[in-house]
Amino acid sequence: MAEMFREPDGQFGGQEKREEQRLVLLLRPAKVICRSGEYLCILRDVASKGARLRLFHPLPVERFMVLELGNGDRYDIEKMWERDDQAGFTFAQAAAVDHLIEERSRYRKRPVRARITLEGKMTAAGQAYAATLRNISQQGGQIECDAPLAIEQRVSLSVKGLPALDAKVRWRKGNVVGLVFEQTFKLDQLARLLFDLQPIPPAIADDPEDAIFRRAQQG
Repeated sequence: MAEMFREPDGQFGGQEKREEQRLVLLLRPAKVICRSGEYLCILRDVASKGARLRLFHPLPVERFMVLELGNGDRYDIEKMWERDDQAGFTFAQAAAVDHLIEERSRYRKRPVRARITLEGKMTAAGQAYAATLRNISQQGGQIECDAPLAIEQRVSLSVKGLPALDAKVRWRKGNVVGLVFEQTFKLDQLARLLFDLQPIPPAIADDPEDAIFRRAQQG
């Protein structure tokens, strides 16, 4: 466990020390948010002070990132090491291991999705329309499109760098449309496709309120 994360200066005792030493195997899909984009991974194991991730490709050469879980929880993290398909991180603030294990959420659990901005074409009822893919998961995605679509309508989505995607319309709010794919991605397959498509316009803007920007400025 010593190599998983770097212990800060000082001594820990009692319950805090026991929690720090508690290493829990999770194996849950997650993503890391960097200044260049978002990258899928597996949260392999955690302790209150750090986590180890299983990777599907090398991570960008960045020190500060954000880890996001399937329930939307986010943790500021700092990369300590990366070897082959593993990487170790420390949390900026100690995490509640029980909360990580339970992965509680006010919302229905959903697959981890990556936010992207990719232009493409959507075909519905024999008519082609311009479409922008805004996020994607193993099971579906969100697009912006001005096509007059009905719920459960079958469509085809074509985006450079991704295989042709046959889908159904799950929901629609104005020109924002949620799609469910007829053929799902494997996690490693989607992770590598997204890696090849990035860097794209930064997922985190140069805003002092953004955790990555703030911590990068601190050096």
